[in-house]
Amino acid sequence: MKKRRNHDADFKARVALEALKGERTVSELAAEYGVHPTMIHQWKKLLLDGAADIFERGGKKPAPDVDEETVRSLHAKIGELAVERRGIRTPLLG
Repeated sequence: MKKRRNHDADFKARVALEALKGERTVSELAAEYGVHPTMIHQWKKLLLDGAADIFERGGKKPAPDVDEETVRSLHAKIGELAVERRGIRTPLLG
């Protein structure tokens, strides 16, 4: 059985942009790049759907609003779990 190929974002963007230009058919691009035409259509759709996000706040998604109390609470929980883990591991290693 063949292993699935994972293409990097640059490759997908390059192929999708070429498909958007319309100079060659999707079938021609698929043959050249060795990918299924359906993948090119999906990448093209993702590119078009995400194009507006580039112009939102400098192209970056806004950071989620998290209050300080939540951060303190989560840090405390991490500390508790670390101490608990240390207590569980010590008898096993000793």
